[in-house]
Amino acid sequence: MKRAALWLVQEVGVGATFTKGQLRDAFPEVAQIDRRMRDLRDFDWQIHTRREDVTLEANEQRFVAQGEPVWEPGKATRRAGATISAAQRHELLMRDGHKCRSCGIGPGESYVGTDVASQLDVARRTVNLPDGQSEVQLVIECNRCRVGNRGLTVDLEGLLGRLKALSAYEKKILSAWVAQDARGFSELEDLWAAYRTLPADSRDRFIEGLGD
Repeated sequence: MKRAALWLVQEVGVGATFTKGQLRDAFPEVAQIDRRMRDLRDFDWQIHTRREDVTLEANEQRFVAQGEPVWEPGKATRRAGATISAAQRHELLMRDGHKCRSCGIGPGESYVGTDVASQLDVARRTVNLPDGQSEVQLVIECNRCRVGNRGLTVDLEGLLGRLKALSAYEKKILSAWVAQDARGFSELEDLWAAYRTLPADSRDRFIEGLGD
């Protein structure tokens, strides 16, 4: 793993792409060098595959950012809970309903307007707790949302404060959405969304109808 890290820094360079073939050619004597490379992610190295960057080919990876200098003494100690087992991943997928918690897409479904299929994986999210402490919690997200939400921190205390400010009627509506794990749209909201798409002449006619 340490040698792979140095190879990325010295031979590939941040922002550059490389193939699995190039990686294996650089370490012909190392078994499962792909896995050793993946282990770097436990030390905050960002190495994207097609799962995170759909512009990459299936055999390509991109060295996005360097993490801990694992070649230095004491820097390659694996943090507790850093690696997620297959059993943990399965449990998390079951818990989150085999859906991306950010956008709701399922595994293998195509993104709207594209032929790109989603892939679900475990994302780590930093949460600021009401007691002032922070902890990393796990959530299922698709490849697009994992990239877009990287570095996102959840302010749970702030959310709870906003929740207290809601009226009883607003809390009732929100409770129904939470119970269904989906938001229903009212007729008014559907009409508003449709109105926003109208050309100017049609909007004027719509406004006249609203006055009637």
